[in-house]
Amino acid sequence: MSAVAAVAGRGAAQPAGSRTGLAYVSAEKSNAVFVVDPLKMQIIKTIKTSRRPRDMHFLADRTRLYVACGDADMIDVIDTAKAEVVSRIKTGKSPELFAIDEARRRIYVANEDDAELGIFDLDKGWRLGAIKTGGEPEGVILADEGRTIYVTSEVANLVHVIDADKGAIVKDIVVGNRPRRFALANGAKELWVTCELSGEVTVIDREKMAVSARIAFLPPGMQRSDVTPVGMAVSPDGKKAYVGLGQAAHVAEVDVATRQVTGYVLVGKRPWGVAVSRDGRRLWVANGLSDDVTVMELPSRRPLTSIPAGRTPWGIVIDD
Repeated sequence: MSAVAAVAGRGAAQPAGSRTGLAYVSAEKSNAVFVVDPLKMQIIKTIKTSRRPRDMHFLADRTRLYVACGDADMIDVIDTAKAEVVSRIKTGKSPELFAIDEARRRIYVANEDDAELGIFDLDKGWRLGAIKTGGEPEGVILADEGRTIYVTSEVANLVHVIDADKGAIVKDIVVGNRPRRFALANGAKELWVTCELSGEVTVIDREKMAVSARIAFLPPGMQRSDVTPVGMAVSPDGKKAYVGLGQAAHVAEVDVATRQVTGYVLVGKRPWGVAVSRDGRRLWVANGLSDDVTVMELPSRRPLTSIPAGRTPWGIVIDD
């Protein structure tokens, strides 16, 4: 039995990859995904990947974890029971973020160096086509049961609204400087976009397809130029959003309804990857320049521990 399966087996019998509570951390310069036991708060398994692993997504049944590997132009597919890479999908150049539509059996990949959203068959890995975007696409998120795709263009300061059935951009929305990642908020009526170089989250009214608000950040003792938001996650109840502020070395907590910042927490250096546990009791933060992961108690925002996580940890997903 693997170390991962052993953790899954504690208590009620449960196969690995089926709501085990394990956290998976991608580390860019380690070329690995680290598996963290949430009880011991330590790494129990290292899964070697292709070069520069970044964004990660589970299949709904948790049997597979897909990992975009930017310097290899690949998505690695990890069997979570075996805790090893079992196949690879060749993408375009420098895959950044991606989204999986299991109903349509598609993967949508932001290929940064090709300035396109690549479309791939989920089962065969075949390339089905691509949609040209603005320069350096990064964020990808699906809405409306996969009918709508949103993609950020870092260079053009745009959010592209894509009709999945038409395979075409239907609207470009101008946002803040260097838009990076997304979250759906307020019952999916709003799309929140982190804008790294303007130090804000731009809020988009999805029905009107227009910017409705901007949320600025400034932790105590920081300068505005230090505030570079990238990663973001919304709590399971939809009431709070957590934003990693990059060079400012803090995570901001935001009340979703009022869009007011309700607190800042000092974490490691360059927090980008952010994830909230399904029960809403823990926040996990990947600190890329201090090579660790901060685990925080919620709602108190009390840091519980810091876990070394290889070189340049980028993102976190939780099998819960």
